[in-house]
Amino acid sequence: MREAIVREGSTRATYGRIVGCPPMVSVVIPTYNCAQFITEALDSVLAQTFTDYEIIVINDGSPDTEELERALTPYRSRIVYLKQENRGVSGARNTAIAAAHGSLLAFLDGDDTWLPHYLEVQVARIQADPTIDVLYPNVMMFGDSSRTAGEEFMTICPSNGDVTFERLLMQECNVSNCSIARRESIVRAGLYDESLRSVEDFDLWLRVIKQGGRIAYHRDVLARYRLRPGSLTADPIWSCGNILKVLAKVKNTMELAPSEQTTVDNQIQHFQALLRFHEGKRSFLSGDTASAIKALTEANSFFRNRKLSMTVMILRVAPRLLLRAYNLRDRLYFRTITKY
Repeated sequence: MREAIVREGSTRATYGRIVGCPPMVSVVIPTYNCAQFITEALDSVLAQTFTDYEIIVINDGSPDTEELERALTPYRSRIVYLKQENRGVSGARNTAIAAAHGSLLAFLDGDDTWLPHYLEVQVARIQADPTIDVLYPNVMMFGDSSRTAGEEFMTICPSNGDVTFERLLMQECNVSNCSIARRESIVRAGLYDESLRSVEDFDLWLRVIKQGGRIAYHRDVLARYRLRPGSLTADPIWSCGNILKVLAKVKNTMELAPSEQTTVDNQIQHFQALLRFHEGKRSFLSGDTASAIKALTEANSFFRNRKLSMTVMILRVAPRLLLRAYNLRDRLYFRTITKY
């Protein structure tokens, strides 16, 4: 076992199976307000049947640092612990990648968990096919009591066919957060964009593909994704806004084939409409009927959805009736009309 000096006053961490040999896999765990969940995440890594890895935990200027470091105390000899001022999840992952010794990077958020065979299966599959740069499995949703808890990621966010640039844009293929990747491929693609505070992985996967990399998937459930209603990713307005940032970046910085340009333009229109839909929903719930009608009408000029047309009509004549229907009939009128 060899040792690595870890920054920010943490202890020394051991990793690797043979003295002088780096680990095959660097497990990257960014943390921000995850202290109450971090032990579950770490225990799931330490329970892996594949053991040639190092664990890098990055405290991204978290406000719960004191609680986090108490939770990490029993693990200090088995992890690399880094601490930095808040730079967002992209900055946290980039810091870990810079410190990583493994040729493979396995990404795990601080509130998610792996099943015991995650690394064994993922490493075997990516090592068996040198053309794969990024590999993702299916994931089980858990935690929040929403309708998606207990469902598989690929049921909600499907992956069909080969992962191509246009299929990523069209969300016909959706890469789960719990992926494994060749470190050299992520570095070659330019790492995570630290100007993005959400959907940063979507941006990275587009760049990996555009630069000739290959992303693959399989349908084995190997991880568990925690649903947290207070998280930014649970806010559809935040998510839509950040997806639009990524699409604008693609349009302005990448050399696109005519079909790719058309796909980007169509997706920009799609997410602009979806953003207005969610803004309209928020206005409705806050009692701002006029703004809700305006936003939902603009959204429906793209979607041309009969249910949404009915919603706007009822909003114009009986907004209180619609609010009662929303509360009493399982949010009938405002179920998401399209994926995002």
